[in-house]
Amino acid sequence: MLEFIQLLEQRYQSVLARLDKKTPQYFEYLQHNEQLLYAEAFIRKGQLLADRPDFPVQIAVIGPTQVGKSSVVNLLLNSDVAGVSPLAGYTVHPQGFCHRLDSDDCDGLQHYFGRFQALEQTALNRHRFDCYAISTSPTDSALLPRCLLWDTPDFDSIDADDYREGVIRTIALADVVVLVVSKEKYADQSVWEVMKIIEPFGQPTLICLNKLAEGSEKLVLDSLAQKWQQTRHDAMPPVVSMWFQKQPLLPSWPEAAKLALIELVKRIEHNKHALKQQQFLTRHWPRWLAPLHAEHQAQRHWQTLVDQCLGEAQKAYRRDYLDHPHHYHTFQAALLNLLRLLEIPGIAKILSKTRRVMTWPARKLMALGQGGSATNPTQEIAVLDQIGEHVMIQLADKLLEKTETEAANGGWWRDTAVVLRQHRAEVLQTYRQVVMDYHNGFKQDVDAAAHRLYYKLQEQPLVLNSLRATRISTDAGAMLLAIQAGGIGVHDLVITPMMLSITSLLTESAIGGYMHRVEAELKQHQLHTVKTVLFESCLRERLYSLPEKSNSPLRFNISEAQCQQAERTLKEKKHGLRIL
Repeated sequence: MLEFIQLLEQRYQSVLARLDKKTPQYFEYLQHNEQLLYAEAFIRKGQLLADRPDFPVQIAVIGPTQVGKSSVVNLLLNSDVAGVSPLAGYTVHPQGFCHRLDSDDCDGLQHYFGRFQALEQTALNRHRFDCYAISTSPTDSALLPRCLLWDTPDFDSIDADDYREGVIRTIALADVVVLVVSKEKYADQSVWEVMKIIEPFGQPTLICLNKLAEGSEKLVLDSLAQKWQQTRHDAMPPVVSMWFQKQPLLPSWPEAAKLALIELVKRIEHNKHALKQQQFLTRHWPRWLAPLHAEHQAQRHWQTLVDQCLGEAQKAYRRDYLDHPHHYHTFQAALLNLLRLLEIPGIAKILSKTRRVMTWPARKLMALGQGGSATNPTQEIAVLDQIGEHVMIQLADKLLEKTETEAANGGWWRDTAVVLRQHRAEVLQTYRQVVMDYHNGFKQDVDAAAHRLYYKLQEQPLVLNSLRATRISTDAGAMLLAIQAGGIGVHDLVITPMMLSITSLLTESAIGGYMHRVEAELKQHQLHTVKTVLFESCLRERLYSLPEKSNSPLRFNISEAQCQQAERTLKEKKHGLRIL
């Protein structure tokens, strides 16, 4: 699951990098990308807890800019280790402070933070955001349990996008959240967007209402409670009110809230992490995958268009060749092979040698006249070439129509039209080669049909001898000379007197019905071979995969099989996820 979430996150980032920021889709995808960052971090935390069940408690102090987060961290630690400044956005890195801990107690954080680098607090660079710091607090505090307390950057300033990932990773790591807000900032939308998104994490929360002025507490607390109820479904957390203090005085922590964080730690439920993780993923899953499902739907629609065009191609092949009264000559080729088989044993070799000698001058002249080029393609090859061209033209027209009528997925169809145009020549070249390979290979099936007829004739000696007599008495020599010299083609056989005589004898003989059955079976086998070898294995496979060759940065290009596998993992256990 982690691998899939990371892949999905990367694709969202890639699309966002090229998407027009003025489109509503941009802000939707930006929100999805942030949710995916939370998901990845929360899954990583699950792995961390699985490897280290005794991992120290993590408390994160979060909030918008200039509410005094670092000051609250120092107050809780009873120290001044966190840097403070009146300037907005002073803290730009997650900084953890070990309270009653050694640094060795925090082994595993580097794996959790992934590409983020652990540095000394003094080595943090304001121009580099992929890092964090861990240091040890020199003092003991009665306000904190044994824990790692995190000071975090803000999430609402102009520069917050630069270091948002560090904030998200720290929030997802937290077992307890301390939300620091001020009288001026508690109602900011950015605050409640964060609190809403992390609600499924089930983190015990403490709200620190800082910089309060005299007489404003009740009004602010009532409004704060109302905002919580509008945003979250869980109970309003405890609130610690702290009054405004002029610098350099630190705010004071109320005595009544001295044990607030220690009590919250008791509510941590690590054993429910997998369930919370599943609930978080389930809540956002349909929206995350909506753009992918749209691509998959377009892909399925494209495959339907391809199937429709290939279905029409099959009908055209049957109409323009197999069932055409003048173009179909495959069975005539089988009869020609039968003629060779009908030669009288004993003199067949002599006739064959004589025929080759007699046809040599004519064949030589034909070769010179053709300039060494290949012989003209048969009618079947010509028909199949035309069909391949027509399929590509049909698909190009359908893609153009889709770009104009499918507003939601118009970009997908335009990209596919570009890919089809780019790969059209390549697909047709491969198709033509497969056509030639099929045509040459099918000669064995033609020869097999001729042998089936010959073996059947051997069961009828009277018919066999009559055919042999006809084979010798008609214009066999002249006709075969013309064929071997290239003067006529196999498709002309049907009009020759010999072929008419042979066909008539076969039709009227005892094996007439068998001959028609052989012809029908050969034709059916030919249709099936063309359908599977040319239209399905060659054209369909290549056309199906064409959209995947798009290099458009606005495509997610995550397969339907990958999504289905991730969804199966998500639903694999009712009470939690098996982390991959």
